[in-house]
Amino acid sequence: MPTAVNLDGRIVPPAQARISVFDRGFLQGDSAYEVLRTYGGRPFELARHLDRLARSAGRIGLALPWDAARLEAEIARTLEASSGTAGAPPDPAEPGAAPWNVNERSVRVVMTRGGGEAWPEVAPAVVVIAEPLHGPPLAAYREGVRVELVTLDRSGVDASAKTGARLSHVVALQAARAAGAHEALFADAAGMVTEGASSNLFCVRGGRLRTPPLAAGILAGVTRGVVLALARQEGVALDEVPLSAEALREAEEVFITSTTREILPVTHLGERPVGTGRPGPVTGRLHRAFRAQASAHLTTEAHGGP
Repeated sequence: MPTAVNLDGRIVPPAQARISVFDRGFLQGDSAYEVLRTYGGRPFELARHLDRLARSAGRIGLALPWDAARLEAEIARTLEASSGTAGAPPDPAEPGAAPWNVNERSVRVVMTRGGGEAWPEVAPAVVVIAEPLHGPPLAAYREGVRVELVTLDRSGVDASAKTGARLSHVVALQAARAAGAHEALFADAAGMVTEGASSNLFCVRGGRLRTPPLAAGILAGVTRGVVLALARQEGVALDEVPLSAEALREAEEVFITSTTREILPVTHLGERPVGTGRPGPVTGRLHRAFRAQASAHLTTEAHGGP
């Protein structure tokens, strides 16, 4: 079963995974969620993802029906159902896939408010979906991708909470894809750039790594946090400062981060090349460090480490 769904603790085939049309997550985006990935079949940075899920739920006053231990156990059950036994055949080949994504899983955890006539005295719904991970192809890491700046009014949006209310993200990504870009970067009317529709943003100027601070109104990305730690570990000069669109256009390197992308080089802002138009050395250095940490996660988990 390449894709498995856990609905309120029951593993069901995708075709049988149904939730009420009266659920507030469906009707109003009244939900909190997380997306995590595996390396070697094991969840990466699981504790950080579950901590952020709890924070997001807290921001919207959603009481989580499962604690972290139950969530961890249900994620493991869903992954087992998705991956099958040790002798199960591998996933179908995906031509051009990055090798670190082959036979790995993406896991989405959704907690909704629930629904029905008795709201708010209803039980929240819990959905865990495990499916084959489809990240950017290897060529994207070698050649970089194009992103598009999309001006959008996000006032009133709580960017610090990862919730189902993501219409602004959908609209921005539609505009970017229509322009032939991989990702949309949010720009406001003042020309400040904060984050991507599903990614965090970094650039290199004068040899220094720069990224918008959390106070700029961005999500505290789990991969963003890993990259910040790796930059300090690697001795890369780092500034968490607001970024203007003009500063981004003048950057020597730009990259975006997310759970499924890791560290993905950006080589074009719209039609304009970034730096030399090729992935830069700081981006490559940090991605190599990230890959080493992911490999260390495999070794640690395989030997029963923390």
